[in-house]
Amino acid sequence: MAVEHLNLFYGDFQGLRDINLAFPENQVTALIGPSGCGKSTLLKTLNRMNDLVEGCRVEGSVTLDGTDTIFSTPTDPRTADYVAGRFG
Repeated sequence: MAVEHLNLFYGDFQGLRDINLAFPENQVTALIGPSGCGKSTLLKTLNRMNDLVEGCRVEGSVTLDGTDTIFSTPTDPRTADYVAGRFG
């Protein structure tokens, strides 16, 4: 999976700014950082949980196996997982 120039807006508020990442195939990747830095927002954008959020707009590209997943119809929800957790 590759993320290029990803921006996310909730109305006028920008939740993600110019995110560029490459996730290696067949490896587990962990996103770590302080509270409020955008980890959950990024993951919700990657798995399209924000699609039904009113006023949410996404720019940039997320490609999986050569397909831009942001602007295509979801076909296989098993390709990426999101595990929300609260620790500490």
